[in-house]
This record gives sequence, C-alpha cells and structure tokens, in this order.
Amino acid sequence: MTINPDQPLKFSPLHRLQWEEAQQKFVILYPEGMVELNLSSAEILKLCDGAHNLGQIVSELEQKFAASGLTNDITAFLDIALKNGWIQQP
Repeated sequence: MTINPDQPLKFSPLHRLQWEEAQQKFVILYPEGMVELNLSSAEILKLCDGAHNLGQIVSELEQKFAASGLTNDITAFLDIALKNGWIQQP
C-alpha cells in the first residue's frame, strides 16, 4: 500500500493524535498502546485532515519551515503511517 498523491489524507478515527504534557511531545494513542512522535512527524500528521493531499502537505511544510526538497522524506513517513493504519485515503 502506497500513498496516492492525488487523494486527500485523513488521520484514522481509530487513533488519536494529542500533545502529551508529561513527555513534552505529540503521541498517537490507540487501544494497543502509544507511539511517541518527533516534531516533524506530528506536523505532518496534523495536516492529515481529509482536506490535504501529498502535494499540499509538502507545500505547507516547506513554507512553514522555509525548506525545500521535503517530498521524499514526507512521502516515506506517510507510507509508514498508512501501513500502520494511522492515516487513511479514500
């Protein structure tokens, strides 16, 4: 399963993305446990709102962090997120 760049990405309703104050980081919560995220991963997942596709996510993050060439890294992370069920595509 790989990311379709033309379809929007949506965070899974079976998981919850939240800030964990005790650990000072974002985490994904799900019935079987928790995944700690670094800042970059959390920023990517926050844009998986059902309205953004891959290109829009890359564009927003490159603008936000004044960077370029993030497509491969973001795509690789989103492929992992899709395989783990953290995000969905229609």
